[in-house]
Amino acid sequence: MNKNKKRASTFHGLLPGILFTTLCGLAHADEPIKIGLLMSYSGTYAAPSEAATNGLKLAIEQYDNQLGGRPVEYVVVDDGADPGKAVQNMQRLVSGANVDVVVGPIHSGVGMAAVKVARETGVPLIIPNAGFNAATGPLCAPNIFRTSFSSWQTAYPMGQVAADRGYQNVITLAWRYGFGTESVDGFKEGLEQAGGKVLKELYVPFPEVEFQSHLTEIAALKPDAVFVFFAGGGAAKFVQDYAASGLQGRIPLLGSGFLTEGTLEAQGQAAEGLLTTLHYAEGLATEKNLAFRQSYRQRFAKEADVYAVQGYDAGLLLAQSLQTVGGNSRDREAWIAAMEQVRIDSPRGEWRFSKAHNPMQNIYLREVQDGTNVVVGTAAEALSDPALGCEMN
Repeated sequence: MNKNKKRASTFHGLLPGILFTTLCGLAHADEPIKIGLLMSYSGTYAAPSEAATNGLKLAIEQYDNQLGGRPVEYVVVDDGADPGKAVQNMQRLVSGANVDVVVGPIHSGVGMAAVKVARETGVPLIIPNAGFNAATGPLCAPNIFRTSFSSWQTAYPMGQVAADRGYQNVITLAWRYGFGTESVDGFKEGLEQAGGKVLKELYVPFPEVEFQSHLTEIAALKPDAVFVFFAGGGAAKFVQDYAASGLQGRIPLLGSGFLTEGTLEAQGQAAEGLLTTLHYAEGLATEKNLAFRQSYRQRFAKEADVYAVQGYDAGLLLAQSLQTVGGNSRDREAWIAAMEQVRIDSPRGEWRFSKAHNPMQNIYLREVQDGTNVVVGTAAEALSDPALGCEMN
């Protein structure tokens, strides 16, 4: 067979598939892409959920509210940060509303159930916050993507930071649930690799915010520093209580960045000087971040935070991948392949997915200065989650 005949034969062999994909896209061009939003619009994580949703919508608005040439419809479910109702809430979106994709959740406990349903049904799940390691570890799947972080990723670099500053003996304190304990484990791994040790691990039941007995114990043990994981309203109260107990300025307080993310106004002077590690800071002086923050401020009359960035990047992921497949959300295999290849030009800096579908990204060292998270260094560059147990690696 000559080359021209071979090319013709190959083309005719591909033609039915090309026509099918094109016709599918045309047939559904007027049908909306249905995005299921599974987030905690009430309770401890209401503010982060609102910010992530705002960021998502801002990104899609910048594409004229079109995804691959199709209009967008949002189906909203408030999960209330309740893992016990998570499977039911996921099924409301997937089986009840027949959404094309689920974006959520915020809470890692809810995330475990959401991942289970996504694995069983094949619906694409884009996680804009929940950082439990299993989502990109043993529970990873081709249809599960995360535009945020893993708990290991945001805490591990702080171990080296602590050791570099001479904090060899550290106490940890966190909420006792998946993300809290995993954050402690990540920090502990980094600290021990750098030659330090954790004197004692203290935990508070989620979402309890009574810290006084633990603060009294910390004062008595006199560690070199304290590492914590709290977020939202719990983080605001903890930082205030830490200062009120007289520990501020005496025992350095460290944390993953959620300690001071979206909470600085409530924490006030009590937050000054806190060191945190995170993949974003409002003070990043890049053109992309400055433009994003201005657009967010104009649209929502408030300042953007990391949750808004993660939602925004989820919107960019949807827009770019659906543009690649011409809006054909029904060919999940092609759509997933398109998502895997996306490169996100994010306010946090450019990033891409690891093989486990977790962002490979910079982790910044931030210090609270005059009520702002200021970048004072890069704790880890292009850090990739180890994704232990993920069979896609």
